[in-house]
Amino acid sequence: MALARSAACTTSRACVTRVSVARPVLQQRRSIAARAAVAEVTDASFAEDVLKSSTPVLVDFWAPWCGPCRMIAPIIDELSGEYKDKLKCVKLNTDESPQVATDYGIRSIPTVMIFKNGKKMDTIIGAVPKATLVQAVEKYL
Repeated sequence: MALARSAACTTSRACVTRVSVARPVLQQRRSIAARAAVAEVTDASFAEDVLKSSTPVLVDFWAPWCGPCRMIAPIIDELSGEYKDKLKCVKLNTDESPQVATDYGIRSIPTVMIFKNGKKMDTIIGAVPKATLVQAVEKYL
């Protein structure tokens, strides 16, 4: 919300009113994210959910304290919705499931890996633009 003063009022704080600012883009992103819930995987479920998947899998290695991880989370949500029939998107919290992160040599987060037929096909490190992730995903569909 933004604050605004009426034209007749110049100094009084009582004249300040709240003005609602429309944010259709943000609402659109939230609706995409709401439709495309990204599943969580753990050390225990990684083999079943990722390695044995019949479709390519995008794995987002993240942690709750990681700012750049929170920056790309909405992008991962969007990809999950856009590629829902062709690509499975999951996230793995490296604090709660450190074994898989260690097995795949994760030294920096966010790291996104793409798996196909149980094999690691690509790795993207850091908070990258959506176009970079789309380009990587498209190679394996």
